[in-house]
Amino acid sequence: MRFIDIHKGMNGVDRPSFEEAHRKDTEIQGEEGVQFLHVWADPATGTAFCLSEGPDKEAVLRVHAKAGHPTDEIYEVSIEAE
Repeated sequence: MRFIDIHKGMNGVDRPSFEEAHRKDTEIQGEEGVQFLHVWADPATGTAFCLSEGPDKEAVLRVHAKAGHPTDEIYEVSIEAE
């Protein structure tokens, strides 16, 4: 299953700190059977978005919590188009 989760409150985040946060996720993603596919951030609004694949929402939430940046906003995205 694919998921998009949203993090808020990251105003002014810069590339090195954003990459470090993402690195923390990828270091432990395997523990939960999750793979982060792509991440984006908008420093002006303090919003970050993560696209991942995993067994369920809870697994993605656990990875983010263990990595130190939990989120409560997550959506399963089961329809995709290009």
